[in-house]
Formats: sequence, C-alpha cells, structure tokens
Amino acid sequence: MSDFKTYANSFQAKSRLGLESIGALCHKCGNPQNKLRFIHVAGTNGKGSTCAFLQCILTDSGLKTGKFISPNMIDVCERISIDGKNISKEELDEILSEVEIFAKEVENEKGAMPTQFEIWTAAAFIYFAKQNCDIVVLETGLGGRLDATNIIDAPHLSIITKIDIDQI
Repeated sequence: MSDFKTYANSFQAKSRLGLESIGALCHKCGNPQNKLRFIHVAGTNGKGSTCAFLQCILTDSGLKTGKFISPNMIDVCERISIDGKNISKEELDEILSEVEIFAKEVENEKGAMPTQFEIWTAAAFIYFAKQNCDIVVLETGLGGRLDATNIIDAPHLSIITKIDIDQI
C-alpha cells in the first residue's frame, strides 16, 4: 500500500488526457459518480474560490455538500471534504486501499496505472457516494472535454471561471 499511496500523492508533470482509464476505474468501483449530483467548475483562475463559496452556500442551505479540488494547499485531505470538513486521514487511507485494488486491475488490463488525478477523482466519488452527499462541487483538473472529471453525466450546473494562460 505504501508504494501506491506514494504514487497517488505524487506530483505528475505529465498528464494523460482521455476518459478510457477513468471510465474503467470508475466502472470497477461500481460507478459511484452515477449516484451523485454535481456542480462542475472549470476555468483557469478562481476555481478554488468559486468551489469554496459554493460549498458554503449549499451547506448553509441545508444540503450535504461534497467538494473535490486538486491540488491541495497544505494537506492532501483538503482535496475531499463534506460541509467544509476535510476527509480524515483514516477515511482517506481506507478509500485509497479500496481504489488501489481497482487501479491495479485497470493497470493489468490497460497496461498503465490510472493517473494520480484519476485515482483521486475515483476516491472522491466513492467517498461522496458512501456519505450520501446531496450535491458535489467538482473542480476540473486540466479542464477540457477529456478531463477525468468529465466522466460524470450532465451536471446540474456548470460554471466556467476566467480563462487565461497559466504563467510558469
């Protein structure tokens, strides 16, 4: 498990756009994304703030609200939260152990381990489905039609924040 956790928490400079790998991973996980409703947030600047505002508004309105963001600022547990409370390290370890089994099956079948972002996306879907979230605020990764978060069915709302060129 430690090698998988290291991989899942590593920074990957190369992305692998496409929905085949995340589709296979989510299928093996029981398609938890199909049990959830989403607000999908994309854009270059302001996604994190928009997601935070939405989670607060929806939680204050009485909805059990999941939020998935990436990357995190300080701690990996920030990536997955419900009603403003981050997933615990114990819950995260449990979910990643579950995803590890399915990710290795995908690797054996497809010849490549799902990306770090795909693993986290599937883990978030599993957690939110198990916790019976009313709605999930879902931040895209790199965005575009081949972003792993686009494995979801049509969201209830899509938001596009400012689009710009990232400065390195």
